[in-house]
Amino acid sequence: MTALRFPVVELRQYTLHPGKRDVLIDLFDREFVEPQEAVGATVLGQFRDLDDPDRFVWLRGFADMPSRADALESFYGGPVWRAHRDEANATMIDSDDVLLLRPASAGGGFSEPPGARPAPGEPAPSPPSLLTATLWYGHGPFDPAFVEFFRRHVRPVLAETGGEPLAYLQSEHAVNTFPALPVRMNEEVFVWFARFTDEAHLDHHLDRLRRSERWREEVLPTLSERWSRTPQRLRLAPTERSALR
Repeated sequence: MTALRFPVVELRQYTLHPGKRDVLIDLFDREFVEPQEAVGATVLGQFRDLDDPDRFVWLRGFADMPSRADALESFYGGPVWRAHRDEANATMIDSDDVLLLRPASAGGGFSEPPGARPAPGEPAPSPPSLLTATLWYGHGPFDPAFVEFFRRHVRPVLAETGGEPLAYLQSEHAVNTFPALPVRMNEEVFVWFARFTDEAHLDHHLDRLRRSERWREEVLPTLSERWSRTPQRLRLAPTERSALR
């Protein structure tokens, strides 16, 4: 059976007041996961940014843009958010760093997260891992030819060096169906996600990638022609109730 994939994904990065990240994570994991999913959103993962102690990153998936509008209207207009929004907002400096994404190909989306999350306060069912999100910013749209290049040339090298992508997505330029929550418009972004057992595993992958002749000679020249700025890599530690672990 083909796993369900999410045609619309938000990558949300929040800048928080110093020392407030665990306050927000505790509130989020306890109060905000199931109520969002009850109205049609899927909380794919919540993370601590390992390189910024005041940054919280999370992923939210939807079936399509109309259902996104319905889910967000229900949640942010509902009793759970109304009861806890002041506490949540008090932790945040900025919550508008949001990319709206879609799978770059039929096989590029996130699969349905496996298994059930632990209840709030229960131990996680598996050891924590490390996820990376690598963001490539383009001069122009990442067209089907680029996606095919990624599938045929980039992904195999990533896999060979220990960084097999979990998903690869690109900018979704549909009209924001819930304007009360801004998204970053007019950007061309291609994002791929990978899972590693720990930081040593990630470092080993990056070292093998740097030494890969195929990466240097076949991949980087084409990628560098498309980049408008230096790629960004987020190193993400899943929270205790993150579905992506």
